Amino acid sequence: MSFWADKKVLVTGGAGFIGGPLVRILEEQGARPGNIVVPAHSRYDLRRQDACAEVAAGMDIVIHLAANAGGIGWNRKHPGALFYDNAAMGVHLIEESRKAGVKKFVQIGTVCAYPFQPPRIPFYEDDLWAGYPEPTNAPYGIAKKMLMVMGQAYREEYGFNIIHLLPVNLYGPRDHFFNPEKSHVIPALINKFVDAREAKDPEVVIWGSGYYQGTPVSREFLYVDDAAEAIVMAAERYNDPDPVNIGAGSEVPINHLVEKIREMTGYQGKVVRDLSKPDGQPRRCLDTSRARDKFGFIARTSFEEGLRKTIDWYEDARRKRETR
Repeated sequence: MSFWADKKVLVTGGAGFIGGPLVRILEEQGARPGNIVVPAHSRYDLRRQDACAEVAAGMDIVIHLAANAGGIGWNRKHPGALFYDNAAMGVHLIEESRKAGVKKFVQIGTVCAYPFQPPRIPFYEDDLWAGYPEPTNAPYGIAKKMLMVMGQAYREEYGFNIIHLLPVNLYGPRDHFFNPEKSHVIPALINKFVDAREAKDPEVVIWGSGYYQGTPVSREFLYVDDAAEAIVMAAERYNDPDPVNIGAGSEVPINHLVEKIREMTGYQGKVVRDLSKPDGQPRRCLDTSRARDKFGFIARTSFEEGLRKTIDWYEDARRKRETR
């Protein structure tokens, strides 16, 4: 019998960007649709303890995906909300899940918890406390890291099985393409280039220089379906207190990313850099050996394949919006 066949699973954020693929994978792995609970944001404010108590009741496993998150612009504009919303949701849901007798809690952290300039590249989980996060990401990253500490404390005092996963930058269909204020770099660039192509705009303005102190700024990107698969694998197989990086294991220079998306979207105009805007963290690249060794996760989607799927999805979604 499948591990998931008899489990009641709460997936907060289960209708969202990561949640959609994750719920699909749970069903493919044998979870009964009636046993997967996705609380509606319109009904349950998970910043409230009573809402968390209601959704956690009767669950075997909680996968906490729900978050207030966005790109650099969103982080700069809403540092207080980012800290409070993510901390409040996590604190109340962990406590109410413990009280409800939940057998396992899967907390989704963030690469934004890592120091601005970690002692080594790629980022190793043991270096999480080696410095302060990049300032625009710090309120979000620290709120999430606080929940890791809470989980470890609850494991020690109550024997509550909480695991903490640290996904790198994710991308894919259903991301914040139509909310530029919340967009991360890939949906923001795809949106800009496709819209400029259709409008025949002569230039597209991109944030930052793509360099930090003369060195190319880079990011690691993981396709959303791969991230969802990693979370499901960890929920089934991983039971240790140590945090685990979830990534593709390679990095892409931002300027290469800009050119790649320009080329794949067919935009032929000029790219202009707005140097008044920040570049963010100089590099992001994770050591992913712990995920491989502990529960067998290796990313399967190549960056080119994932980018093509993402652009195709956006083009289709954009056409559908225009014909409404």
